[in-house]
Amino acid sequence: MKEFKGRVINAFDWKGEAIVSHQVVNTMTTYYMSAYKNAKSIVGGDEENPDLFGKVITGKALCLPHCTASTNTGLMIQTICAMKTNPAAYLFSDRIDEMAASGIVLALIWEESDIICIDNLGEEFLNSVNSGDTIEIKKDGTVIIKDKEQ
Repeated sequence: MKEFKGRVINAFDWKGEAIVSHQVVNTMTTYYMSAYKNAKSIVGGDEENPDLFGKVITGKALCLPHCTASTNTGLMIQTICAMKTNPAAYLFSDRIDEMAASGIVLALIWEESDIICIDNLGEEFLNSVNSGDTIEIKKDGTVIIKDKEQ
């Protein structure tokens, strides 16, 4: 078990599966096709990101460094939250970028989303977590990576 503490943007107690991107996430190419098709879940559509491509992201803790700073980032996050196909949590190893933060805030206010967002978890966090790991999140910003047998 490894424990990390980050800065809370929005958090509550949650436990679930991690999906990890070791590279910056391009929200447009990752989410667009699933959102455009009005799919029931988001499947990573960015062929340039092998960590997420073809994998279900909906309902999982998306662990990432940060998003690319495109002006549509916030809109894509808000849109998938409106569709109820969003990840359960965004866990940033770096500081959240402004565009992702705008999408999280829009989703919290306009969509009344229950999306969790914690940043500044550190590089060691991203190096310690693997897709499929069980993650436990506490409302104080503590993120616990559970051992496989737990």
